[in-house]
Amino acid sequence: MNPVDIETPHGLARAHLDASDSGRAALVLGHGAGGGVEAPDLVAAAEAARSDGIAVALVEQPYCVAGRRSPAGAPQLDAAWVAVVEHLRAGALSGLPLVVGGRSLGARVACRTLRSTGAIAVLCLAFPLEPPRRGGKPPQSRLPELDAVEVPVLVVQGENDRFGVPPAGPRREVVKVPGDHGLKKDPEAVAAAVRKWLPALSL
Repeated sequence: MNPVDIETPHGLARAHLDASDSGRAALVLGHGAGGGVEAPDLVAAAEAARSDGIAVALVEQPYCVAGRRSPAGAPQLDAAWVAVVEHLRAGALSGLPLVVGGRSLGARVACRTLRSTGAIAVLCLAFPLEPPRRGGKPPQSRLPELDAVEVPVLVVQGENDRFGVPPAGPRREVVKVPGDHGLKKDPEAVAAAVRKWLPALSL
């Protein structure tokens, strides 16, 4: 993959881009809060897409490029993501139908910014449905972020994910695979779910 540095309102982001064959569509994925674009589930999803003739970009947020471990706040993450997607759509991925997504935190960003990116579908890997309870506070579900998405969604979730498993919905398919939130146990199961879902989008 070819790394491309992209200026955003909150610093330099980096897209690892494989668009050598142009592709019939594009998949842009973001990483989780504590890891990078080399996460096994991201790699598996990217390889599944490339095998189906889809161009792929794996995006590093500015805080990650800068070497910081703690993520920025949601407004900064969202603005940086939108800037990266706009840059890619104006250049290497121009004219291609766009699928966005990511793992964990990256999936949340993709869902929240859907209207700004104009994507036709969302791929969520290990969506963090409910954060761990703290101080006896009631659970805080992130399900509204998924429910707000009005295009087809695939959620690939570890069957033992400590954050829980989102329910399926009218436009949302949920596939449970062996493993936990890291989705490291069976990357091929992740890839198989993505390979099965992509053709259904009629890209």
